[in-house]
Amino acid sequence: MRVAILGAGSIAFGLAAFLAKHGHVPVLWSPSGKRTRGLAKGKPLVAEGAFEFSAKVAVADDCASALAEADGAIIAMPANGHRAAMDAAAPYLRDGQPVIISSHSSFGALYLSKKLAERGTVLPIIVWGTTILTARQQSDHKVQINTVRQKVDVATLPNCASDLGMELCTQLFGDRFIARDGLLAIALSNLNPQNHLGIALMNLTRMEKGETWGQGEHVTPAVGRFIEALDAERLAIAQSFGLSVRTVREHFSLSFHVPMGSVSGMNQQMHAEGRCGFGPKSADSRYVLEDVPFGLLPTVLLGHLSGRPAILHEAGIRIFSAAYGIDLASANDLLLDLALDGLSPEDLKSLCKQGYAA
Repeated sequence: MRVAILGAGSIAFGLAAFLAKHGHVPVLWSPSGKRTRGLAKGKPLVAEGAFEFSAKVAVADDCASALAEADGAIIAMPANGHRAAMDAAAPYLRDGQPVIISSHSSFGALYLSKKLAERGTVLPIIVWGTTILTARQQSDHKVQINTVRQKVDVATLPNCASDLGMELCTQLFGDRFIARDGLLAIALSNLNPQNHLGIALMNLTRMEKGETWGQGEHVTPAVGRFIEALDAERLAIAQSFGLSVRTVREHFSLSFHVPMGSVSGMNQQMHAEGRCGFGPKSADSRYVLEDVPFGLLPTVLLGHLSGRPAILHEAGIRIFSAAYGIDLASANDLLLDLALDGLSPEDLKSLCKQGYAA
């Protein structure tokens, strides 16, 4: 299949390498064009680590040409770029052309659904609870693949296209997907924001001072207990909506191939095996600047709607905003147009199953 990848960071490079290695044809598009310059000049895309790959891949000059002959598209960039990517893609997406959001954040699928409905375009929007791999970009054409996840939660908007979404994901990436009950379940399945809150908040001075520190090593028992308490808030919200979602312990076990245990214990094992990587070396990190507005804020919203307030999540937003001296919640450019805070829980569940009608 020919797959347009909207993005050119570590995950986009990793997805392109994975797809090309398995016989598909990825086409990368970078909104700025900066991160694809090496590939555009003919350098091979090189992946090392969890799997190896080296070959030239296609690069598109603009979003329109990336999508023109694609069988499907994947949005693979930080959440703070999702709106711009969706705005760029919406005029060129065609009926039936599936879009995967890797990974879904801040009800971005509803934003895209609304944009497409305004144009009368109907297509499946497939959302992942997390990325299928973790990676770190080494240069303008090299990427280190840290891990390929065993299982990833997936749902499709609208729900009636769920079988198609699952079939497509499996065709592209293999038998590693678990179907969840709609977009709302996926909105409560992205564990990175809560986990990064615990890791970054309790290691903030290391980030600010630019230290090199092992991330798993510093998920100490205190940090692990904090992450588990954050997880309890998320699970309570999911339960109030009648949804089954993965626990944080299941997430670490399935994502990083370690036996189930405490959050700290699993991270310590990953560190001992040399599979955990390093924590952020700067306060200018997606763990805060992306995950706080686009990850924690939606959970707080759902907590208010469900009557199960996410007190620790909300405190995290306020603490980081105070520490950074900015209103991090105001950076979210997806939720404002959706006005979800005015919906009842039942209306939100319905919208998350059907999307906006064209």
